[in-house]
Amino acid sequence: MQFPKIDPVFLRLGPLEFRWYGLMYIVGFICAYFLVLRGVKRKQLPLSTDDVADLIFSLALGVILGGRLGYVLFYNFSYYVSHPLKVFAVWEGGMSFHGGLIGVILAGLYIARRKKIGFFTLADLCAPAGPIGLGLGRLGNFINGELFGRPTDLPWGMIFPGGGGVPRHPSQLYEAVLEGPVLFSLLWLLQRKPRSTGVVFWAFVSGYGLFRFFVEFFREPDPQLGLVFGPFSMGQLLSFPMFLFGALMVALVSMRKK
Repeated sequence: MQFPKIDPVFLRLGPLEFRWYGLMYIVGFICAYFLVLRGVKRKQLPLSTDDVADLIFSLALGVILGGRLGYVLFYNFSYYVSHPLKVFAVWEGGMSFHGGLIGVILAGLYIARRKKIGFFTLADLCAPAGPIGLGLGRLGNFINGELFGRPTDLPWGMIFPGGGGVPRHPSQLYEAVLEGPVLFSLLWLLQRKPRSTGVVFWAFVSGYGLFRFFVEFFREPDPQLGLVFGPFSMGQLLSFPMFLFGALMVALVSMRKK
């Protein structure tokens, strides 16, 4: 299969270019706002619509700043040490989910303390919104023709413009499905019934870790790193502990009274 010719820029206004990838971020945060607002009303939490907007804005900053710093530290540290100003060149790409998660947690701790609400109450509320942004982000990666998979002879192997002319796994779509609709459905089902505080959040952490670890076997490793520990990539080394620790916390938290 040939990679579909999709222009990464959906709108040009003179020198300005608006890209699908950036639009995916915006749509993801808008969806998160309405989903969290719905949860606030359902749980009757003491948060106004302005409070929810502040929360989403803070989480967005955490995603962007944490994601960028995570990429710099985990994936290309030596390059950015030699080119420190490139750290700010976010338009050239380079974001890390794991760094973004740390940024989101720090932002959530700040908002929880400021609004005097338990952190895990907020985390459970926001966790189902994560897969929406993740799924949309992976679609953005696909449109950009980046983060493609390893060579394959399967019928749905796709020839990407930067993939050397060989069919490859469309691993962005694998991740879009698993990290998006599948993970969202699991969290939504968990949230429908009363659970111990923290279960939904830790299920998100564990579920993402499991799905990312699995898909990394089909995804082409980052060229500047390759496989960093035997057959495992950096993404797998960061994701497998998430799966284990998240699963452990789900079990421990579930033992508490709801």
